[in-house]
Amino acid sequence: MNSTPDQLQAVADALRNGGVAVYPTETLYAIGCRGDSEEAVRNVSRLKARPEGKPLPLLVGSMDGLEKVCGPATDVAARLMNTFWPGPLSILVPAGAHLASGVSDERGLTSVRWTAHPVAARLSEMVGAPLVATSANRSGQPPAALPEELDKELLAGADAFYSGRPYPSGGAPSTVVEVLDDGSLRLVRVGAVSGRALLQEGFALERE
Repeated sequence: MNSTPDQLQAVADALRNGGVAVYPTETLYAIGCRGDSEEAVRNVSRLKARPEGKPLPLLVGSMDGLEKVCGPATDVAARLMNTFWPGPLSILVPAGAHLASGVSDERGLTSVRWTAHPVAARLSEMVGAPLVATSANRSGQPPAALPEELDKELLAGADAFYSGRPYPSGGAPSTVVEVLDDGSLRLVRVGAVSGRALLQEGFALERE
């Protein structure tokens, strides 16, 4: 299924205006919104039937977009970003005060990555804000990597859907890490970037 610049613009307009959209990322389809809209973030959680209090992750379309999420990165976080971004590695960082409360945990941390998918990256840049990027499925149901795998009711509840190529590659979701005070990494969720890959790049993992 091919797409057009008009479709990309329509999805970006919906997101910019506080709507909810389904769009491809490098791994899976995401359902999301602008991460600085309280109402839109609540709508995403409602559509997914996501458990209350479980924060929604973010993506950006460039390193410059990170400035709209948090302040300066620590040395270890910056090295992670330079090594694995753009790509499926999400890093827990302090959330900016302007972001919706639903994207951060009780410690004020949010998960962010610079996506390698050209559509997702372009949407974030066009909207001018980080985008919520949680898998486009109802909680407890399987994620989708192809348009035909998407939940019809979820699509019906969204304001926009980017249906064209490139589709997600499938496979594991993004890996989520937290940089600890001693500079080691806690694997919050193991996904597309393995612990072995982190070790091979010289990063230390938290000792069990």
